[in-house]
Amino acid sequence: MEQLLCRFLVPDTDPTPLLVLLVGEIRPAVAGDFESARRNLQALCYILGTRPELRAALRAALGNLLRTHRHSELYTATGILPNTGFVSEGLRRIGHKLLPDVLEPGLLRTVLRAMFDRASDRHWVVGVGNEAWLQLIAALRFDEDPRSDTLPQPLVEMLSALRVLSYWIAALGTEPELLRLEPSLEAYESPFVAPNRELTAYIDTYAEHWGKPLAADRDDRQLRVLFSQCRDVIERVRRNAARNGTSIRLTYHLQRLRQLLQRSEQLLDILVDLQPRSSDSVAYPPMVSLFTQLVRDECLRNNLYRHWRQNTELIALRVTDNASHHGEHYITETRQEYWSMARSAMIGGFVIAFMACLKIVLAGAQMPPLTGAIAFCLNYGLGFCLIHILHGTVATKQPAMTANAIAASISEAGGKLRDIEALTVLITRTCRTQVIAILGNVCIAIPLSALIAFAVFSSSGQHFTSPEKSLHLLEEQSLVDSGAVFYAAIAGVCLFISGLISGYYDNYAAYNRIPERILQLAWPRRLFGEKRMQRIAAYIGDNLGALAGNLLFGFLLGGTTLFGVLLGLPIDIRHVAFSSAFVGIAMAGLDFAPDLRLLVWAVLGVAGIGFLNLAVSFALALNVALRSRQVSDSQWRTLVRTVLRNLRRQPRDFFLPPKEANACLVLQTPANTGDQSIHPDR
Repeated sequence: MEQLLCRFLVPDTDPTPLLVLLVGEIRPAVAGDFESARRNLQALCYILGTRPELRAALRAALGNLLRTHRHSELYTATGILPNTGFVSEGLRRIGHKLLPDVLEPGLLRTVLRAMFDRASDRHWVVGVGNEAWLQLIAALRFDEDPRSDTLPQPLVEMLSALRVLSYWIAALGTEPELLRLEPSLEAYESPFVAPNRELTAYIDTYAEHWGKPLAADRDDRQLRVLFSQCRDVIERVRRNAARNGTSIRLTYHLQRLRQLLQRSEQLLDILVDLQPRSSDSVAYPPMVSLFTQLVRDECLRNNLYRHWRQNTELIALRVTDNASHHGEHYITETRQEYWSMARSAMIGGFVIAFMACLKIVLAGAQMPPLTGAIAFCLNYGLGFCLIHILHGTVATKQPAMTANAIAASISEAGGKLRDIEALTVLITRTCRTQVIAILGNVCIAIPLSALIAFAVFSSSGQHFTSPEKSLHLLEEQSLVDSGAVFYAAIAGVCLFISGLISGYYDNYAAYNRIPERILQLAWPRRLFGEKRMQRIAAYIGDNLGALAGNLLFGFLLGGTTLFGVLLGLPIDIRHVAFSSAFVGIAMAGLDFAPDLRLLVWAVLGVAGIGFLNLAVSFALALNVALRSRQVSDSQWRTLVRTVLRNLRRQPRDFFLPPKEANACLVLQTPANTGDQSIHPDR
């Protein structure tokens, strides 16, 4: 390392290749070995501290780079989404991964990319900690150089970048989608435009008064207030989007606005600490903070996963917010609500018994594969929609919705779980609601489907299903003799997807104002009348997501087998309600005298199918909902431990309704401030 530093003493040497080699000396063999990187930095600091000539040479090389290279692109583009849009930026990253872009000479951004040319560099640059980089800056002893009487070129570049950022903030703040959700931006002076004027005045004054105190009316305090107002508007827009729907474009704009505001404040922190001070060391911490962020962002500039996650997490947040309003209907609190859910599940079991019988009929019709798959899809989809219209409940439809309701009780600020105990109680209530919903479906589906099959036999003299077919139905549900558990997990994934679909269409209905647009149609008003049209429009607005989710869930279930046939894969689905109905049909087909061993394994299979349906869909939905609120892994583990502890101490609460003495207690959860609680009919 010392020999490399000696090469900086050679006159007219290009410092960029030497800096690349110097970073290579600091870089650890394994990106996650922060201690080695920290020791390498300490060794460099020691050499600089004991060899003043090497310290001066490295300092001069860095100063020369800062004076002769343009900074603007580094401050205004690195780590900030471009204005091209979500899809265009995603395609750009794919293209640059396949064919790297050309590094333009003369840009400080190019030098940074050359120095930290590995995507893994971000790990150790951040991992060594800001203190290590502050020690390196201190070892360089910038105070040994005389302070310039004129504004240094690096600060000129920084001021120029700040001006560009202010223009972009003003332009983004007047986007039509923002104005739609926040009309005050158009009615009054937009807080996104005001910083542009204030920053222009601040930049001019800063350059004129370099090295001298700024007047009280020209300091940064007013700018800080304006930036805070901009953030308040962004939060208002996000809250309005939760109610009125959002889009990828709006989410992308809000994300970019936040990044522009953050970068402006970072540059402002550095500029403020440099003017006027007896020592520049006070500006080092914000410099290091900006440096590590720029390195991290440059290393991730073509990372498609990060781009996708940054934006889709926010979209998922809005979608799960919309879904959570409906998920609250599936969480019971009192005994009355518990038994109300049981009655609703019985309605679902009633319809499912007929759907299962119809599926047997369709399967025996010997239709072509595509025609048969479409018939199965319609049977499932329309049947689920009918259950929803009749205010029934399909137990396995609950998890994807209730997970969103649970996640809605989490603070969006930093993904902190504000009250883990209250959240645990909410999960407990959810579990016992799931249990009674499954029992309500199964306890009606089994006897009713058996009764239908027996009625067919009594009226026609022929079994609804032959003994061979009945044995096959029992074997398909068996816990050990079929792939029932694996197929149940596939159905759980379909349930999870249907929950996202429901949330998406709820968001779609709100964002595109579907009820209001329906009311503008003239011919339906003439046909149905004004009052009836208002009820229809309101129903569609409230239930579009649920109806779309149910219909498309049916198509997912009905099309899975065909998808497996097309790919040559043994793919099928097992849904607990239908599996239980098939057990009832098989019982009637075997004259209610099945092989006891096969029956026991089939019953255990139905229980396993129900567990997998619920567990997979609930886990996937809760993961998306919590990730959308950026809940950390440690918070995850704390929540899981708390739930398991409560299950061990009070297992009754996870399966049975609360006792009468506690039925009147209302738990105020984080998602429901005030005196409101979550009710199934709300």
